[in-house]
Amino acid sequence: MEETNVTSTATGRAVRFESFGGPEALHVHEVPVPQAGPGQIRVRVTAAGLNPMDWFMTSDAETAARFGLSLPCGFGTDYAGVVDQVGDGVSEFAAGDRVFGGALSRAVADHVVVDVAGTIAVGGQAHRTPDGVDDRTAATLTIAGCTAAAALTVVGPGPGDTVLIGGAGGGVGVFAVQLARLAGARVIGTGSATSADALRALGAEPVTYGDGLVDRVRALAPDGVTAAMDLHGTDTVRAARELGVPDERITLIAAQVDGITSANGAAATDALDEIAGLVAAGRLRVPIAATFPVERIRAAVELQAGRHVHGKVVIDL
Repeated sequence: MEETNVTSTATGRAVRFESFGGPEALHVHEVPVPQAGPGQIRVRVTAAGLNPMDWFMTSDAETAARFGLSLPCGFGTDYAGVVDQVGDGVSEFAAGDRVFGGALSRAVADHVVVDVAGTIAVGGQAHRTPDGVDDRTAATLTIAGCTAAAALTVVGPGPGDTVLIGGAGGGVGVFAVQLARLAGARVIGTGSATSADALRALGAEPVTYGDGLVDRVRALAPDGVTAAMDLHGTDTVRAARELGVPDERITLIAAQVDGITSANGAAATDALDEIAGLVAAGRLRVPIAATFPVERIRAAVELQAGRHVHGKVVIDL
């Protein structure tokens, strides 16, 4: 086993729930540093990105159980850092490698142990961080990038398409807008009036959500809309149907609607290396709205959960 000088008696910080709930239930604890077993690596986490799913799935015991979580429970899924211990039988990674990935509800911690052959939900997952991608940015890629890639797989945007993206300024929208544009599509993105400049910077044509959305979209796209992604709720699904978009070219991520295929980010992890490569090449950018030290985890979650942040929120460790 290859490792650094961190011993089994050492401790590190980890954000934990002793009871499920909102930000008030989050606490930073000193915990024993975990050890990498066979087929595993240990990552010294330097940054962890927040996602709405983090606080949704830990809001109460019933919801947590649906995701296989029980108390005491960690927090956060997206991470980036450096491999500092390699378990027996692992040849894919070495100590000192920069990596990013997802480890369900345990990423906001000084160390995370990941199964090299695992998944985000079971064992965790690791990818090499390309040169030119800093750790804060790498820590935003996994959940939002996979979800956006899955949404694109459902609707298949390309040249000649006009895509309506609801919630375009959110964490997933940042990726979905840019990936759709890279595929050659025109993008109309819904958001608040204050998000217009941020949406334009991503390559979308902004339109405010709410009453009258269909009329505003028709004014922007008199030739019609051909595909839609609802990244917030179901309002964009309803608007897309009214605009004549066929159900097979509509997707959503935060609800279920009969006849509409939901985007499953867990099925799109293969897209992560490509997404990281696009970031490294300067073809996709991730706006980071705010960073917080781990000691301010509650404030970070409150900001992210407010759903008015233009970009990603990242915890520094």
